[in-house]
Amino acid sequence: MMNMKDNRSLNQAKEGFFSDLYQNIRLIIRLMGDSRVNIFLKALPVGALIYLVVPYDLLPINPLDDALVLWAGLALFLELCPEDVVNEHRKALQKNNRIKQQPRTVIDGEFKDTR
Repeated sequence: MMNMKDNRSLNQAKEGFFSDLYQNIRLIIRLMGDSRVNIFLKALPVGALIYLVVPYDLLPINPLDDALVLWAGLALFLELCPEDVVNEHRKALQKNNRIKQQPRTVIDGEFKDTR
């Protein structure tokens, strides 16, 4: 049986790592602008981004702890956001992607040099 929160995970890897990363960033940006998401939840991604620029680290392994804090903040944000709001925004993003990915119509024509 599929868990209902599978749609909210940062680790879905359906289209590829960078494509999924881009989609999740767009999802988080949309959720940050949604008034139905609690203001305290919105502090998670903001705090994770602030941690990247603060010169103090929790662990002495600089790039790894920065990446870990950023990933944990974003993953926790998606997990704690209301499920129906996350699903609504995911569907809207998928709909926008389908519209952009429709094949373009090729119109045959002829070229004539008039010089």
